[in-house]
Amino acid sequence: MLSASDLPDTIPLFPLPGALLLPRARLPLHLFEPRYLQMFEDCLKTQHRLVGMIQPHDGPGGKAQLHAIGCAGRVTQFSETEDGRYMITLAGISRFRIRQEVTGFSPYRRAEVSWDGFERDLGYAETDDALDREKFLNLLGRFFDAQDLKTDWDSLKDADTELLINSLSMLCPFEPEERQALLEAPSLSTRRETLVTLIEFALRGGSGEEVVQ
Repeated sequence: MLSASDLPDTIPLFPLPGALLLPRARLPLHLFEPRYLQMFEDCLKTQHRLVGMIQPHDGPGGKAQLHAIGCAGRVTQFSETEDGRYMITLAGISRFRIRQEVTGFSPYRRAEVSWDGFERDLGYAETDDALDREKFLNLLGRFFDAQDLKTDWDSLKDADTELLINSLSMLCPFEPEERQALLEAPSLSTRRETLVTLIEFALRGGSGEEVVQ
């Protein structure tokens, strides 16, 4: 487990719309663009092997910008295909806040980052004592039916609370800005509340009407 003193001041950034990584979760990625292949090869040469996942968004005038907060993941697995692409897995380590982007000759984006305020990410799994699992899973079942999604319900019923909430946050078909809200939730219980709000909103069809029971 990495400690706060192990975290670097500068990390490579991988802006990917809709991709959400959370602390202690895992994210599989497929790398094929030359700049990200270079990023990966450079990452393996570092002691920490961290990549900063970050959401891009449209700024003023439609100019592409980055959200201020992302999540860094450590490369824990990778395999190379015959045509030179990589399949990698990132293990979520900690969220970060961009201080400023670093200019230079790198083909990929890098940034100086701050880890302040996200110390909890480096600790043990969070709990959510207010979670009513039966009620939550019933709501989730209606959402999955409406979205025509399938899952292993026995695994969900038995999953640890943090794994349950974070996995659903990462896998459910939400918009990028909604995923950003889940990322920035200050605690697991707040993330669960945000997740429930997004599910209920989707069940209402994006309207302000009450959910039909």
